[in-house]
Parts: sequence; C-alpha cells; structure tokens
Amino acid sequence: MAILLALAACGGGERVVVGSKNFTEQDILGEIVAQQIERRTGLIVERRFHLGGTFVCHRALTGGEIDLYVEYTGTALVAILEQGAVTDPDSALALVRAAYAERFGAAWLPPLGFDNTFAMIVRGADARRLGLTTISQAARHAPGWRAGFGYEFMERADGFAGLARAYALRFAGPPRVMDLGLTYRALADGQVDLIAGNSTDGQIEALRLFALADDRHYFPPYQAAPVVRRETLRRHPEVGGALRELAGTIGDAAMRRMNYLVDVEHRDIAEVARDFLSRLAAADERAIPGR
Repeated sequence: MAILLALAACGGGERVVVGSKNFTEQDILGEIVAQQIERRTGLIVERRFHLGGTFVCHRALTGGEIDLYVEYTGTALVAILEQGAVTDPDSALALVRAAYAERFGAAWLPPLGFDNTFAMIVRGADARRLGLTTISQAARHAPGWRAGFGYEFMERADGFAGLARAYALRFAGPPRVMDLGLTYRALADGQVDLIAGNSTDGQIEALRLFALADDRHYFPPYQAAPVVRRETLRRHPEVGGALRELAGTIGDAAMRRMNYLVDVEHRDIAEVARDFLSRLAAADERAIPGR
C-alpha cells in the first residue's frame, strides 16, 4: 500500500499499476492491458512486469503493490486457493471469482478468450517416429527419457507430482529443474526429451516441437482474465469498463502468434500489443452499421 500512496503523491495525475509474471505471454498481456487503460481512460499506467511467479504476483496484488494483473483460472484454483482441479471452465471461473471477492477483495473480470493450459512437449521428430499423440502413449517411453521442468511446475499441486501419478510417469532420472525459458531450447538441442510448456507458446512451432494431448484430462482449464483490486475499481470504475472491452478478443491462435513474434522474431512487446489493439479497434469500426 505504501507504494501506491507514494505514487499518488508524485503528482501528474491518477495512476494504476499493472503487473505481470515472469514469462513472455504475461509481459505481452500486461502491455495490452496497460495500453488499453491508457487509451480508454485518463489514467497514468505504471508497468511492473516480470515480477516473478504466481505467488509473487498474488502477494503484490493483495498487498496493494499492484492494482491488477492477468491470472489463469486453473492456476488460481489449485495454486492459490488449494482446491482440486475443476474441469468445467465456467465452474472454475465462478469458483475463483467468488473466492477472490470474499478472501482477497479482488474481482475477476471476463476472460480474454484463450486457455493456456500446461502442455507436455516432445520433439516433433520423436512424436512422428514413435507415433505419439497423447501423454499416455509417451508414458510408455518415459523410463528411457530425461525430463526438464520449470521450478513452479515442480512445486505446484497441478504440476509434476500429480501428473506423474495420473499417468504413472517415470523417467531415467529425476527431472532437471531449469528456468522455464530455457526448457524449449534444451528439448530442441536434445538435452532433455520431454518438457512442460504452455500450449500458447510460439516456440512450439518455431522449434518443430509437438504438444501431447492430455488424454486423461489431468489439467484444469486455464482461462486468462484480468484480476483487479476492488478498491481500484471503486476509485476508477473506468478501468473495469476498459478491460471488459477485451473480453473474448484473444483466441488461442492469436496469443500463440503474439508469443511467436516476441520470442522468435524478437519484436518489441509494446509494438506487438499496439498492433493487436489497433487491429481490434479497426474490427470494431467495421462492425458499426453504416461504416
């Protein structure tokens, strides 16, 4: 709270602080949200991106260090609320919406339109050679493989331990724990044989990797949605109005494309966000009768 009070005292107009977790998709979404607020309101937006993992961002939100960030329903359910997985997307959203309002004084706004589930990923060449399309099929080969996972996937309740039980996964040795951003290159270079990535990552296609189907439906839905402090919405209801305009506008393919532009083509995140919002505005203009 001290940070927000200090910002308010600095002059130059009212401010809101947008945060993000520490991976590309989150930085892109944070920038889209920040630019949308700037376009639609008179507020100054401070960006505090790449803060850290889920728990870091959640503490920043509940502690008043940031006003909002984009979270995923399955992550909130399992990691923050410590509830069992819920497979129905609407039920998952209703549960997190009610619990966050009651326990944390935060509002879940309508989802952005895509579901970024965990994806178990292998090299495309291995998938073709072994005829793999599902995690169950891959589990038969796993005893001879090396796995590489990010720290959060190893620690989370919806992460490795539960997945290993669901699919009877065993590897040649303990999984290597590495930075999430390094896992894709490690897989492509043959340092590991299976990783846990995100289904919307652009590097899957760029590095000719293959995402296995979760045929036992272990992972819950992970719909992305802005989570905002209710006090912020009380002071600035225009923020909620601006963000609701983004509801349902980012499909899986669109998010994957934006991740690709940043991670593979090394485009500037602010430029990618600006292009997305410009296309959205143009589409809205075309949808107006008589235009």
